[in-house]
Amino acid sequence: MNAIEERLKAMGYSLPPAFVFPKKNRRGCVRVDNMLYLSGHGLDLPLLEGVRQTGRFGENITEAEGYATARAVMLTILATVKAEVGSLDRVKQIVRIFGMCNASPQFTAMPQVIDGASDLLFELFGPEAGCHARSAVGMSTLPRGMAVEINGEIEVWPE
Repeated sequence: MNAIEERLKAMGYSLPPAFVFPKKNRRGCVRVDNMLYLSGHGLDLPLLEGVRQTGRFGENITEAEGYATARAVMLTILATVKAEVGSLDRVKQIVRIFGMCNASPQFTAMPQVIDGASDLLFELFGPEAGCHARSAVGMSTLPRGMAVEINGEIEVWPE
C-alpha cells in the first residue's frame, strides 16, 4: 500500500471500487498531460455512516448528512484517480473541485456540505497539495435524485 492510502486507512477510510460508467461515451476522468479532468461523481452505495445517496437539502437531508455524503463522494473520486494513475501518491495538487447539492431554494449551506470533500482532501494530502480552488452550489435537481455530485481537476506527477 502506498503512503497516501496508508494515511487514508489511518483516518479510518478505504477506497471503494472505481465506478464504471454505464455507457462507453464517457468515463470517470480524462487525462491530458499531467492533468486529470474528473467527471461528476455521486454515490452508488453508501460508503460511510450517515451518508444519504439521494434526497434534497432543506427538505429531507441534514447538513451533517451532507458533509458525510460529500466525504464519501470524494472517496469515489479518489478511487477513479487511483484506477487512472495507479497510486494516489502520484497526486501533485488538488487543483479544483466543483460541488453540487440537490437543494431546495431556501437551503444555503452548500459550502458547509462540500466541506466534507474539501476537509478530506486537506487532511489526506496536506495543506500544500490538498488545498484547492472550489465552488459549492445548489441545484434544483441532480441525476437520479443524487444528494451530492462533485467533479474537478487534479494534477499528477509525470511518469
